[in-house]
Amino acid sequence: MKRRNTELLQNGRNLSVWSSFWRFPIVWMIAGAVGIILIEAFFRQLAERAEGTVSLIFTLVMGFLSILVYKLTMTYLARRSAPEISGQCAGIDAVLGVLTGTVFITGSAVIIMALGGYSFQWASSADTSSVLISCIGTALGAAIVEELIFRGLMFQAMDKMGGRPLALAVTSLFFGVAHLGNSGATLWSAFAIVLEAGVLLGAAFLWRRNLWFTMGLHFAWNAIEGLLGLPVSGHSAAGLFTVEVNGDALLTGGEFGLEGSIVPVVVSLLISIPMLIGAARKRGDEVGNLPVSK
Repeated sequence: MKRRNTELLQNGRNLSVWSSFWRFPIVWMIAGAVGIILIEAFFRQLAERAEGTVSLIFTLVMGFLSILVYKLTMTYLARRSAPEISGQCAGIDAVLGVLTGTVFITGSAVIIMALGGYSFQWASSADTSSVLISCIGTALGAAIVEELIFRGLMFQAMDKMGGRPLALAVTSLFFGVAHLGNSGATLWSAFAIVLEAGVLLGAAFLWRRNLWFTMGLHFAWNAIEGLLGLPVSGHSAAGLFTVEVNGDALLTGGEFGLEGSIVPVVVSLLISIPMLIGAARKRGDEVGNLPVSK
């Protein structure tokens, strides 16, 4: 009997160690990211071989499964709820994100155009429906996967380990580094991505505390760039317009596209700072409303 109790105690300790291992932030972050990346890689191959709406359907299925993997990772590995992907107000936040991203990218492009950096002309030979489906599918897939990994898994893991400032700094830095391998990328473009994308999307997540808003913003960002015929983080896009680029790369972004320009960096900071202030105030209100022990 004593031996059996000892074995049960040892098994309990082993299970506790195993459970603690999976609950360590870096471990569940990597496990979730690998699962999402594998799903994205598989369905991206299917989407590239398909045409029209079938390709878009594959992207939607990929997005659904990626969100499911994220939810399972948070529930069974991190052992926490995932209110950031709650269905409550998901539509409203996604639409707000899309509007924010549209204003950000369109406004940046208009400023560059006013400064003589861009001139747009309608691409009469473009197949409108094909371009729309391609831009929407590509932008949607990137927005879902990248936000789940960076603002979802990585941000939450870093927040757990060192707080929100560390989470914002680490995710922004890694987001910039992740784009260094893209066509036309430079150290400046990577730094620009850190500020205009990493900080902006991180601030958006802190402000709204859900991934639907950041997905919407990220989706509109990439989709609008593609539709305008501008390179999306160095990836060429066959949009609805042809673009003539004039002037210094610091203004136009050069081969990397609009994201390599100083203009969206400045505009993004004008958006990010109020978001961060709003997030800090909301955080302060939450702390202030905590019950005081007696």
